[in-house]
Amino acid sequence: MKILIFISFLGLTSISQAQKPIFTSAKVKAVKVYNSSAQIQQQASINLPKGTSEIIVKNIADDIQENSILINAPASLTILSVQFTNNYIAEFELNENNPTIKKVRDSIIFYTKSLQKLEIEKTSLYKTLEVLDKNQQVYGQNSGLNFTELVKLIDYYKTKRTEINLQITSLDDKVTLFNETLKKLNTKLEIGTKNAEKTSNGKLIIQVINDLPSKTDLFISYLSNNASWTPFYDLRANIITEPISLMYKAQVTQNTGIDWLEAKLSLSSENPNQNNTEPILYPWILQYKLPMAQYIKRSTNHIANEVLANAPTPLLENKASDMMISTVNTSINENKLSLTFDTATPYTILSNGKVHNVALKQVKLPALYQYYAAPKIENEAFLIAKITDYAKYNLLEGQANIIFEDTYIGKTNINPSATTDTLKLSMGRDKKITISRNKVLEKSGIKFLSTKKEQTFTYEVIIRNNKKESIQLLLNDQYPLSNDKEIEINLLQSDKAEINTETGNLLWLLSLKPYETKKIRFSYTIKYAKEKVIDNL
Repeated sequence: MKILIFISFLGLTSISQAQKPIFTSAKVKAVKVYNSSAQIQQQASINLPKGTSEIIVKNIADDIQENSILINAPASLTILSVQFTNNYIAEFELNENNPTIKKVRDSIIFYTKSLQKLEIEKTSLYKTLEVLDKNQQVYGQNSGLNFTELVKLIDYYKTKRTEINLQITSLDDKVTLFNETLKKLNTKLEIGTKNAEKTSNGKLIIQVINDLPSKTDLFISYLSNNASWTPFYDLRANIITEPISLMYKAQVTQNTGIDWLEAKLSLSSENPNQNNTEPILYPWILQYKLPMAQYIKRSTNHIANEVLANAPTPLLENKASDMMISTVNTSINENKLSLTFDTATPYTILSNGKVHNVALKQVKLPALYQYYAAPKIENEAFLIAKITDYAKYNLLEGQANIIFEDTYIGKTNINPSATTDTLKLSMGRDKKITISRNKVLEKSGIKFLSTKKEQTFTYEVIIRNNKKESIQLLLNDQYPLSNDKEIEINLLQSDKAEINTETGNLLWLLSLKPYETKKIRFSYTIKYAKEKVIDNL
């Protein structure tokens, strides 16, 4: 019983002798941005006494993942606990040590009270006017006043009413002046509190024990979900005999509640929030549906555990590979699981949700250019750039701006996750290649047979190269197919096209010299029942 009392007494003594929290502000040093979050690294310096202290670290992001908090401190400092909050209120935080802000606050209180007094005075004057107006019922035969007394009363009323109205006007002028002064003071207070680094609601409450009085640096790291980046590109090409110039960029946005001022920036394709546990394929056991519920529920955990116990342990490599690519103040770290861009130049990105463009690297992509056209759909040629061995350029999926011959063409999509050996980039339409596709009427028509009718279709495609250089054009057209045995389709003419009988595609690889025109003609017949109609012919 004595021991319990003694412990309680010590607890009360320690509480009564507890010091005020020690406040410090953390500065952003480095940020690693992921697709939908960011790892923020901050540093806070603080003078600590010997013994137990409570540290309040300000300028922490408003919303963080608490289980991701890491704090590195000197060996002489023992961290007892760490707690995150965005609702910490204390008198010590209200800039009481800042004389300028305290003076502004006192002035705001003074002018607020003065405005209240002015409103009270105005109310009293208006009530006085009401009393004067109600007592002016002096006219008429029963007023009891002679002419001289009546004149004196009118003069008094006029003088008194004028005096009160002038007082009200003066008070109105003071109210206007005080309101303007209050507005300026509130603006000054807002600027003052911003300059005092009160930038966010997020704070860390850290309980520590220090062996010796010292100035201590805390290195803080945590994840915040209110940040992201997406890759995008600028594709530039002047002539089709030169490589494509690709500028790799990033669009970074953040709304963490704290500004990243001159921070080292890294951009990663990794997702730290995803489930990193390898999937387990449990045995698939078929069974009949049984009437009793206890028979339906069969456990396969023992089988799964046996499979896992006997499964080989996978070997994962995490070896970085060097990339021989010219960069723009950016180093690239690549491993088996992710890609990270480390910028050499510090960046300032404000917490306002606006897009901030970051240039990462510039590369020259050797490309084979080819024009493509499907005039059945569109009578225009599209320039396609084919890039082989594209994995070494560390491309990520994203949109790209196309600038061809110093003209903005539009946007395209880059999808390096495709399984083909060649990456195809659409560089937009080329207006200098004209294409027309027309039905040849004299070679087309309908023949009626005994029980069937036969339709003949003949098309002519005309391509003209109006460019100063030779081009290659892949021309794509088609003839119809049918799964119905009653519909007979025969390809009569193809002009040496590459024919795909499974899809009905007709492909021509054409070489056109400058200002050269070529014609392609193909024809087919369709024979089907006379009384029937084909909807999509």
